[in-house]
Amino acid sequence: MPQSLPVPLARARAYLTDVCTPAGPPVPMGARSRRRWVRKLPYVVAGLFTALLLPLTGNILSNEFGLGFGLSLTFAVAQTVPLLVAVRRPLLAWAIAFTAAVAAAVALRLSVPVNHDWPWPWPPPTVIGLLLLLLAVGMRERRRTLVAVWLATGVAGAVLRGVSPERSSSGVWVTLFVVGGILMLLAGALRERGDARRALAEQETISEAERARRTLLEERTRIARELHDVVAHHMSVITVQADSAPYRLAGLPEEAREEFATIAATARESLTEMRRLLGVLRSEDASGAGGGERAPQPGVSRIPQLVEATVRSGLPVELTMPDKLPDALPQAVDLSAYRIVQEALANVVRHAPGAATRVSVSAGDAGTSLMVLVVNSAEADRDARPVETGGTGHGLIGMRERVRLVGGTLDTGPLPDGGFRVAARLPFTTAPDEDEEDSVSP
Repeated sequence: MPQSLPVPLARARAYLTDVCTPAGPPVPMGARSRRRWVRKLPYVVAGLFTALLLPLTGNILSNEFGLGFGLSLTFAVAQTVPLLVAVRRPLLAWAIAFTAAVAAAVALRLSVPVNHDWPWPWPPPTVIGLLLLLLAVGMRERRRTLVAVWLATGVAGAVLRGVSPERSSSGVWVTLFVVGGILMLLAGALRERGDARRALAEQETISEAERARRTLLEERTRIARELHDVVAHHMSVITVQADSAPYRLAGLPEEAREEFATIAATARESLTEMRRLLGVLRSEDASGAGGGERAPQPGVSRIPQLVEATVRSGLPVELTMPDKLPDALPQAVDLSAYRIVQEALANVVRHAPGAATRVSVSAGDAGTSLMVLVVNSAEADRDARPVETGGTGHGLIGMRERVRLVGGTLDTGPLPDGGFRVAARLPFTTAPDEDEEDSVSP
């Protein structure tokens, strides 16, 4: 088995790996800006300097320094084309250009005679290109990487100057070292300031979302409290009165006793659903996963019981429903079908008591959807007064929301003979289709 490296070498390797690893994904500079010209500016600047420095570097290395044309062109391309790469990967671009600059200096040292007029070890175009790359690195990388890049640039310049002190007395390598450090310092400070502002903005967004969530939970808790204090109290009173009526009132006929028993059973069922709703409202998520009641929701299988209870209230209802529907109906479809029938029958009881009503539940579209139809006639019991003469329309709105949730269609409206029709198609797939959503009747 291969032996592990000594601790100092392992630490040095880890440090080099960390330093040579880019700080983030290769996102173009300025990509986060909302202004298009800011996003395009890095490409324009990189293209202009590449077009300017490429022929200038090749010409100086060939004509002024006396390096061969092939080598001059190769080194010029390797030092200037990385400026285009620096828009996305500045650290990689600096590494390529810096290596090419050092290789060019070594080639000059080995093959070209001494000329004291040359700025050694970096020609002016090389200095400009490296300064631009140092600026780009400072705008992207971490402090540790910036220090390593800065020191590598300075050490390479000092070493090359030291091995050939006779080639030039100019301090061009010091200029690159100092000016490059200043540019990297300024760019790093601007980058850290921008990162801090973005982090603050993200924190403010999170805080705003938390405040909105807290407000929603408080509102839901208030609604739950009001429902409990008002509706649940009255429903409890109705249940108690209906249960105790046969014992308080002597001589009640059997039909009256059954009627009171039906009222009490309906009230108890309403209280059960009210408690389930209160549990959902008081939980932290809309699904009730935060501790709401786990009792199963009503579905299509309970529609016959719903119709039977409505008939006992005095409304003539005819139910058409197959003996067997598709197995394992989606929960949203199952609950939506029950609620649509429940709301439609409740509307008939409130607005057209005594009207003949027909409820139909069937499978449609070759077993891929559920069809729900509730139709009432215009002939109502003239002796019975409507429970409500007007309405808020919340029931129909609730139907539309349930149908839209499962991607179905809903058609509601009066009939030519004066009745009313509610027709819904609930597909078994939960992903809503845009065309189907648009087809929900207003």
